[in-house]
This record gives sequence, structure tokens and C-alpha cells, in this order.
Amino acid sequence: MSDLTDLYQQVILDHNRRPRNRGKLPTANRVARGENPTCGDQCSVYLRMEGDRIAEISFDGSGCAISQASASLMTTQLKGKTAAEAEELFKGFHHIVTTGEEPEEISDIAAFAGVHAFPARIKCATLGWHAALNALHGDTAPVHTE
Repeated sequence: MSDLTDLYQQVILDHNRRPRNRGKLPTANRVARGENPTCGDQCSVYLRMEGDRIAEISFDGSGCAISQASASLMTTQLKGKTAAEAEELFKGFHHIVTTGEEPEEISDIAAFAGVHAFPARIKCATLGWHAALNALHGDTAPVHTE
């Protein structure tokens, strides 16, 4: 196994064991929930928006290591971003997990490139991101990744 693959696995394991920004955000002014009925993953995303910018973000839920690590990493990537920047980050993340193509620069998001080899896990990895986009757009309907 390559050193880069080892590093990527460590990123995922670290975010799963010590999730960042986990818990309900009391000051949230937007909330959305996502469910993956196939796997049983659940994720709620809480945003506090200031204008068009994500001032604070957190998540809560349960599920496999991929879904929880991805939601944790997502919160670290989206905090402080505008809605347009968040959408672009999601597109990049989605491209990585569906194609396995790593970005030119090494980043924690690239740790999820290996997910493409396990198509059922793509839904796990993107669940929190889909919920965040719904929250960003003020859509309170639950997201279902089926």
C-alpha cells in the first residue's frame, strides 16, 4: 500500500474516531436531515448562515465510518464558505468519490477517492453533503440517498 493511501486511510479513521463539529448547533438558522435507508446512515446538518456565508456548521447522526467521517470532514471544509463556494466543493467531492480521480493538490477530501471502488458507499460518503446543500437552500425535506 502506498504512503499516500495510508495517509488517506488515516484521515478517514481520524474523522470517524474524533468527529469535528459533531452535535446540534443551538444557533442554527437552517437544518436538514439525510437518510440512507440501504445502509441505515442518518445525518442532520445544522447551519448558521450570515447572509450568504456559512458562519457555523455542525452535524449529528449515526452510521458507518465513511458517512460519519465524510460529514465531519465536510463541516471543516464548508465553514466560512459562501453558498456558491459550498456548491463547488460538493461538485469536486462528488467527482472524487464517483470517479476516483484525485485532485491535483493533496487535500483531506482526496482521502475519499477510494470510495468509487465501492458504489454502495458513494451514498454513504455524500449523505451529509446532500443534507448540507438542502440546509443551504432552506429545503427541509429529508434527503434520501437510495
